[in-house]
Amino acid sequence: MSKSGKKQDARRAARLASVQALYQMDIAGTDLTDVIEEFLVYRFTQDDGSAGTVKPDATFFTELMKGVVRLQRDIDPVVDKQLKIGWRLSRVDSTVRAILRAALFELLERPDVPARVVINEYIEIAHAFFDEDEPKVVNGVLDRLARIHRASEFEHNQG
Repeated sequence: MSKSGKKQDARRAARLASVQALYQMDIAGTDLTDVIEEFLVYRFTQDDGSAGTVKPDATFFTELMKGVVRLQRDIDPVVDKQLKIGWRLSRVDSTVRAILRAALFELLERPDVPARVVINEYIEIAHAFFDEDEPKVVNGVLDRLARIHRASEFEHNQG
């Protein structure tokens, strides 16, 4: 595997871990510092012995976690506006909420990551947790958010 492929896999693992950590913070009320430490010290260092296990990019994970928490008051209303009428982010499944928050953070703050990559990565994470409509919801919301916040990346497809 190429060096860039390993980096992509490590980032993918960091995204999945960030969704799990955000979920834990949401459900258990775990403090940001505590959850980052738990993941870095205990979860990222455990070797389950399976071949091909990818170690998450710890720096990327930490940036995602700190960024989502720092911008959560800005992120939540933006996501709310993209949900169907009658639905609010507070009513959405906690895992979906974590996925949408992390993805929007990347769309807003990580221009180095193409919008389509962000969308695809978080749809894949949604598929890891859900078999029903949730990945479609994630896809629809993230597509709309990306076209708003990264419009220039989609302009060549217009017309």
